[in-house]
Amino acid sequence: MADEPAASNPLDQLRLTLMQEVLPVGLAMVERAREGGPARVAELFTAGAADPLGELRQEGEPAARSLRDQLDQVSPGLGNPVMPVTVSVQDPDTAEMDEQELNAMLERIAGRLETLRALLPPKGQV
Repeated sequence: MADEPAASNPLDQLRLTLMQEVLPVGLAMVERAREGGPARVAELFTAGAADPLGELRQEGEPAARSLRDQLDQVSPGLGNPVMPVTVSVQDPDTAEMDEQELNAMLERIAGRLETLRALLPPKGQV
């Protein structure tokens, strides 16, 4: 399960959604209720705002970021979920290179090394 991409792990998706979408909205609603009671919370929805949840998310994001950072101090990845990443490296198949291609590649490498040597200061001047 650790090698699964985040999209295929419903628990990771739920945690990510909670941390990035629900937490900022909830914290903004709590702050509004603390400041002005239920009327202050309902104000955004009754005022005819185009995207009241978006506005709440934006209001609560600084507090949510601070809380996520504090959770990360307790356990890395707890507040800011770390998504698993699969990395693969494919080496060029040098076994199938013919001698001419291999020599051309070695000449390019040698040329680049000479360019680098030309850019370095002479020995003793460092």
